[in-house]
Amino acid sequence: MLVNNLSRQPRAKSVRWLGATTVLFTLFSAQAWAFSIDDVAKQAQQLAGKGFEAPKSNLPSQFRDMKFADYQQIQFNHDKAYWNKLKTPFKLEFYHQGMYFDTPVKINEVTANTVKQIKYSADYFNFGSVKHDPESVKNLGFAGFKVLYPINSADKNDEIMSMLGASYFRVVGKGQVYGLSARGLAIDTALPSGEEFPRFREYWIERPKAGDKHLVIYALLDSPRATGAYRFVVYPGRDSVVDVQSKVFLRDKVGKLGIAPLTSMFLFGPNQPSPTLNYRPALHDSNGLSIHAGNGEWIWRPLNNPKHLSVSTYTIEHPKGFGLLQRGRNFKDYEDLDDRYDQRPSAWVEPRGDWGKGKVELVEIPTADETNDNIVAFWTPDVLPDAKTPLALNYRLHFTRDEDKLHSQDIAYVSQTMRSTGDVKQSNLIREPDGSVAFLVDFVGPVLAGLDANTPVASQVSVGDNGELVENNVRYNPVTKGWRLTLRLKVKDDKKPVEMRAALVNGDKTLSETWSNQLPANE
Repeated sequence: MLVNNLSRQPRAKSVRWLGATTVLFTLFSAQAWAFSIDDVAKQAQQLAGKGFEAPKSNLPSQFRDMKFADYQQIQFNHDKAYWNKLKTPFKLEFYHQGMYFDTPVKINEVTANTVKQIKYSADYFNFGSVKHDPESVKNLGFAGFKVLYPINSADKNDEIMSMLGASYFRVVGKGQVYGLSARGLAIDTALPSGEEFPRFREYWIERPKAGDKHLVIYALLDSPRATGAYRFVVYPGRDSVVDVQSKVFLRDKVGKLGIAPLTSMFLFGPNQPSPTLNYRPALHDSNGLSIHAGNGEWIWRPLNNPKHLSVSTYTIEHPKGFGLLQRGRNFKDYEDLDDRYDQRPSAWVEPRGDWGKGKVELVEIPTADETNDNIVAFWTPDVLPDAKTPLALNYRLHFTRDEDKLHSQDIAYVSQTMRSTGDVKQSNLIREPDGSVAFLVDFVGPVLAGLDANTPVASQVSVGDNGELVENNVRYNPVTKGWRLTLRLKVKDDKKPVEMRAALVNGDKTLSETWSNQLPANE
């Protein structure tokens, strides 16, 4: 299923990264509030013991049937931002209902001694050219909310977080623009039975104090087969961080439970060039899945826009991290002045505690344009809880443009994957296509930059049964101070995909992460 992405139109880490936020989390978690995640968990458990009640829409047909351009007309009045008159760096603004955002969510404010609902009012909004009967919107609700914080300059409130639709949310850091999304939970993604989209039906937001550099948000999740309690602690910064505490209760059996899901878009890039002439070298929010396995192995899987639904599974015990990354930060990599794909963040999931045995799963869905999210990645545990026992998993989300800091300094990583028509050089020096497919993979990093150019770097390569390897060549790249791997392979059956894996070695020492690639089926 493609998930329409509205913003298309407008549009282990080192200790030094985590020290400040860890101290903040320790200090503030000890404070007494009128509300806690245990209060949400009680509601989630009670809901799980009942039959699911589908949310009812109270939206007039005029708003439900409106086009995207009309929905864009409905803007929040910035001078009415919640907490606008308080001495706090955080502000709240709200989304109006419209289109498929047709059911209200309840939003509450939490203080040290009270919990009160933030009531909807049409006065919060400017409806632009949308003609409507004021009485028809008098008793509606909010579709979601956004968080503002002066992240780029002290005198300007920037939108740093958006929670809108199902259990989706987006976060950006300094100098970033919205791209990929995170989700609370995914159920049965890519299964024949169809995907179930849990939704956050109610939120509780702690009123921040004047000096607070973090914001605490609670959410109650609900769906036909699961409920959940969530606590989000948001730390805005150069790389914004969100600590997530979750407790999931199952109402019924699920085929696949997706924990810490990330949703993104990949249309084309150097590893899969655009089928039509396009001035952009690449168009994507993310270009690869990165995994740090419990055994220490690093894996990089370039993303594809396949012709058919594709699911790739990586069995990982005790994961140290995974994420959808945007490798390549130069404007020339994208050449898009409007959507600035070079400024879109990568998202990295860092498990807190031992997640045990399970799998990281990557789902790739065909899409013809960039308005649809077609990439999903998540963790799915091998053992699911029973109805009475919550699945309690905590993690930290990093939203960053400094992808090189996500990696161990002693392991090289893939900076780019390029795909080309395979050819051989004739005696007259003219290149002649030979029916093969070529992949050129650039590995970079401090561990390679520190080697002499004459170091005997080699590659360990494996190709699936549907491919025949006809060239495997490694050479020093003086431009990147790394090494370039060139592979040529012939596909036996172009109706089937070809799996490939490669890594650089020097003798018995592994120098790089594992490049795990898939050449999609051609039909």
